[in-house]
Amino acid sequence: MGSIQRNQTSSGSEGGDPNTMIDERKRKRMLSNRESARRSRMRKQKQLEDLADEISTLNSANRKIVETIKVKEEACLENEAANRILRAQTMELTERLRFLSSILEIAEEVSGLSVEIPEIPDPLLKPWQIPHPIHAVDTFLH
Repeated sequence: MGSIQRNQTSSGSEGGDPNTMIDERKRKRMLSNRESARRSRMRKQKQLEDLADEISTLNSANRKIVETIKVKEEACLENEAANRILRAQTMELTERLRFLSSILEIAEEVSGLSVEIPEIPDPLLKPWQIPHPIHAVDTFLH
């Protein structure tokens, strides 16, 4: 009788064979494992797709940044060329102004008239500043 009680206790209320119960539990566990593995594969596939999308987005953003850098570099080179031209023009105009100032000094010495001659600063010392106000240049020209 002891073995009958164990069979009933181990098989629960179904009253079936213990081997059948083990096989049923094993089958359920295998199904559960398969479903878990399927969900895991789906999660990994989704992560892979998300990463591929992110790579595409980042590559696109990178291309835009590289293009922007190229445009800025070209603009910088153009500005540097324009600055070189402006510096050369500034030097040329400064030399002309010095020449005109020397003519005014000679005219002042010869005529005895007092002519106000402003100091001509070196444009290379402070290239960001205009050497003379515009009206001072206009005075010499008129």
